[in-house]
Amino acid sequence: MHLSRLTLNPRTRRVQRELADPYQLHRTLMRCFPDGLEAPEHERVLFRVDTDRRTDVPVVLMQSHLAPEWGWLAEPGARGYLMSAPESKEFTLALAPGQPLAFRLRANPTVRRGGKRQPLYREEDQLTWLTRKGEQGGFRVLHSSAVQEGDQTAWVHRDEGILKATLFAVRFDGLLHVTDPERLWRAVCTGIGSGKGLGFGLLSLAPPA
Repeated sequence: MHLSRLTLNPRTRRVQRELADPYQLHRTLMRCFPDGLEAPEHERVLFRVDTDRRTDVPVVLMQSHLAPEWGWLAEPGARGYLMSAPESKEFTLALAPGQPLAFRLRANPTVRRGGKRQPLYREEDQLTWLTRKGEQGGFRVLHSSAVQEGDQTAWVHRDEGILKATLFAVRFDGLLHVTDPERLWRAVCTGIGSGKGLGFGLLSLAPPA
């Protein structure tokens, strides 16, 4: 598995457009991989936009099964897109039952009602959703915050036309307890929840502070 870090230049119009429409950002990131890439679920590309604490600039974390290629950054249309060279490393996780880990997850908590996905707006419901995802994904949430980032709109291009997708973003930060290492690794690889192609679902893990 590969983890890449891209520091975007928020002064460029291209970055501003892509931050406003995560589908456009998704299309840019997919240029790092072979044309027509249709990876199975366990090899999907996941990403999340964070803000650098020191510089307050947007940073994209991208997780991929394949090593990314950065040749497109040399094209005229990509001039000034990044503030520094992209960083990328290969990683794996040594997971064990009972292991505590700090985590971050930007997700789109939903529930199905009448055959449609409905967003969960109450913090209590969002944390219950996270607990359920943990039970399915091989971990138990010890504690977590739930910061509501609000609606995010994407204009998704399909064969039938351009569709508007609105997703409610919640950022979870907290501490988890590993219950099933194999299932947790699968959750890391496949992502959690819906909207994975639009900047949701990437589960980041680290030793607790």
